[in-house]
Amino acid sequence: MLTDPIADTLTRIRNATMIKADKVDIPASRMKLEISKLLKEEGFIRAYKILKDKKQGILRISLKYIDNKSAITGLKRVSKPGRRVYAGYRDVPEVMGGVGISIVSTPMGILTDSSCRNEKVGGEVLCLIW
Repeated sequence: MLTDPIADTLTRIRNATMIKADKVDIPASRMKLEISKLLKEEGFIRAYKILKDKKQGILRISLKYIDNKSAITGLKRVSKPGRRVYAGYRDVPEVMGGVGISIVSTPMGILTDSSCRNEKVGGEVLCLIW
């Protein structure tokens, strides 16, 4: 049993980029699927898809490399099970001057920091990616 599935997902992606793997397989969930969707839209990964499994399915993420360097330089979990971090739309962290993204869980779904500012909605800051 995993205590923090989002941290596990970020760690799997980080480890895969360190060994320059083409893809990484993660147990699927709706939140992980939404995070993958945002990473695809922002250009951090090439693609993602759900593979059918006996129980919950597997999320396969195809990593993106530019000139043999990963598009994802760093990942950081912000809100943890022991310490939740919330921010209003004005206080959502901007990552590296807008180069990276903050992923925020809001009442409108999982959004990036810029989407939160545009929609004027805050929430739980899940992670930072640059």
